[in-house]
Amino acid sequence: MLRDDLRTLWTEPRPPDAPARVRRDWALLAAGLAGVALEATLRENVVWRPVAVVLAVWLCLLLLWRRTRPLAMVTLAFGSVILLPVASLVAAPREPVGLYTGAVVLVLVYALPRWGSGREIVLGGAVILAAEALCVVTDGTPVVEKAVGFVFLLLPGVVGAAVRFRVTARERQLEQVRSREREQLARELHDTVAHHVSAMVIIAQAGRVLAGTDPSAAVEALEGVEEEGARTLEEMRAMVATLRDRGVGAELAPPAGVADLERLVRTPGGRLRLDLGLDGELDALPPAVDAAVYRIVQESVTNALRHAVDATELVVRVAAERHTVRVSVRDNGRRTGRGRDGYGLTGLRERATLLGGTLRAGPGTDRGWHVEAELPRTRSESGVHSRPRR
Repeated sequence: MLRDDLRTLWTEPRPPDAPARVRRDWALLAAGLAGVALEATLRENVVWRPVAVVLAVWLCLLLLWRRTRPLAMVTLAFGSVILLPVASLVAAPREPVGLYTGAVVLVLVYALPRWGSGREIVLGGAVILAAEALCVVTDGTPVVEKAVGFVFLLLPGVVGAAVRFRVTARERQLEQVRSREREQLARELHDTVAHHVSAMVIIAQAGRVLAGTDPSAAVEALEGVEEEGARTLEEMRAMVATLRDRGVGAELAPPAGVADLERLVRTPGGRLRLDLGLDGELDALPPAVDAAVYRIVQESVTNALRHAVDATELVVRVAAERHTVRVSVRDNGRRTGRGRDGYGLTGLRERATLLGGTLRAGPGTDRGWHVEAELPRTRSESGVHSRPRR
C-alpha cells in the first residue's frame, strides 16, 4: 500500500493553469527588497555584509518563478543556503551569515507542494532536508531550537499541500456538477429525439395505410415524416457535444420549458412575491433552449427562496429576440457581498455554455442578487428549423 501511495505521489502532475506572475508577486518582491535594504542599513552585526545582501536579494528574485519552476527555485535557493555553512566552516565567522529577510525562502517551501508535480515535490523535499541537515550539523544552537526551526521550516509546505488538496477537491466537485449537467442536457435531448422518432413512425404507418386509397394523404404523411426528420437531425447534432450515462433509462416525456414557468411561480410555500414577465415569440424555441430557460429560472427562484436576505419580491423576465433569448431573475434582498458560486449556478453556467450562450450571477448594484443569461435561439451551425412547442 505504501509503495502504491509513493508511486501515485511520484506520478502526480502539476496543477493546471498555474499563473506565471500576478500583481501581488511584484508587491512581494518590492517588500522583500525593501526589507533587505533596511536590514542591511540598520543592522550592525551583519557578518559578511555584501555576501548576505546579495544572497537575500537573490532569494527575493527567485520568488518570481516559484509557480512555473518550483523545483528549480527550491534547488537554487537552498543550494545557495547550503554554501553559507560550508563557507562558515572555512572562514569561521563569529555569527551566522545571512539576513533575517532571507526567511522569504519559506514562500518557496509553500510553493513546492502547492504548484509542483509529485516528482518535483519529492526531489525538492530532499533538497530542503539536505540543507536543513547540513545547517543542523554546522550550527551550534541547542537541539530544541533546531527541532523548532525544522518544524517552522516545514509548516509552509504543509499549508501549501492543504491548499492544493482543498482546491483540487473543489475542482473535482465542480467537474462532477458539470458532468451531471451535461448528462441531464443529453437526456433531455435524447427524450426529444425519441419523441420525434415516435411521431415519424406513427405518421409513416398512417401513410402506408392510406397509400392505396388516398395518395394525396400519403404524400402529406411523407411531408410530415420529412419535417420530423429535419427536426430530429437538429437535436441529434446538439447531442454530439454532450455526454450521457448509457446506464440511465430515458423517459419519453418532454422536459419542462417556458410554458411551465407560470406553474412554477404559482407554486405555494414561497415567502416572496414572484413577478413573471414573458415577452416575444417563446412558442417555437429549440427544446434544449426551452428546457434551459426553465432550469435557469427554477434554480434562481430556489436560491432566492433559500438565501435572499430580507427580500420581498422576485422579478423574473424572459424575453425572446430575433436570435437570442434573455433571462433575468432579480430579487430585492439586502446585499451581502459577491459570495462564491454554488454548484447549482456552476451547472447552469455549464449548460448555457454548451448551448453557445452565457450566464452571469452576482450581487446587484444597489440591492439583491441578479442572474442574467443569454441563450441563442438556434445553433448557428445548424441549418434546420426548430420544432414548435407541443
